[in-house]
Amino acid sequence: MRLIVGLAQIYPKLGDVQANLARHLEWIAQAGAQGADLVVFPELSLTGYYVQDMVPEVAIRATRDDEAFRALLDASASGPDLVVGFVHADTRQRFYIASAYLSRGQCLHIHHKVYLPTYGMFDDGRYFDQGSAIRAFDTRFGRMGMLICEDFWHMSAPYVLWQDGADLLIFTSCSPSRGVSASEGGRLTVSRWVELMTQAYASAFTAYVVHVNRVGYEDGRNYWGGSSITDPDGEFLTRGLYFDEALIVQEIDLNQIHRTRSQLPLLRDERPHLVQRELARILNGQDA
Repeated sequence: MRLIVGLAQIYPKLGDVQANLARHLEWIAQAGAQGADLVVFPELSLTGYYVQDMVPEVAIRATRDDEAFRALLDASASGPDLVVGFVHADTRQRFYIASAYLSRGQCLHIHHKVYLPTYGMFDDGRYFDQGSAIRAFDTRFGRMGMLICEDFWHMSAPYVLWQDGADLLIFTSCSPSRGVSASEGGRLTVSRWVELMTQAYASAFTAYVVHVNRVGYEDGRNYWGGSSITDPDGEFLTRGLYFDEALIVQEIDLNQIHRTRSQLPLLRDERPHLVQRELARILNGQDA
């Protein structure tokens, strides 16, 4: 099976859900016209990142009763599947950084960001609640898993998705530009870190890794883009478009997963029960 993925590397307008929704619908139509089966938007694509005190104003319930969410559900009914980023308000008015997977007019899965950074320029934990689950889910293209930015800096998160059956890992981010590598001709340190991680996870878990990062500026901070797709052999199928808005459309061959795993049976030989036992020992403070 072949899957055409659209990476929507956009510049969201901070705090303006309606303007961002309009952009989403435009980009979805463009991607659909190019044959995309799935379009992935960055972290908090409907709101921008530094929403801070605006969180209650921009949050949505993720049901058809919400105008913005309904419009995206309807877009998925007649077009490609979608991954969109937003502030999710639950029934008890708790707020989460969330990604939703929409397909044929239905919401198949919502992931809440589990790891909320509160170091350096980040202050997610001040405004948002932590997610409490990491789950894979079934789509018409196979089983997938979603993580948001800081989540994929913790190896346990993609490992759990891999063990839960995900063959395609979707990572979305609002990763700001920071650090310059003098030894690599001025390459951003953060882009090097992220690209190394996507290659490592793709090859270690013999899965496709789709990463979509935003671009633009907020509060004086720049976002570097660099959205990519990495195949199960750890090779980039597309990457390297930095700083500018772009719709990147790339076909992937899902059968490559089976070919790679037949040559490199890491999933077959993995021992999750041993990991479970040793983690329990460590958490209980027991010696070897």
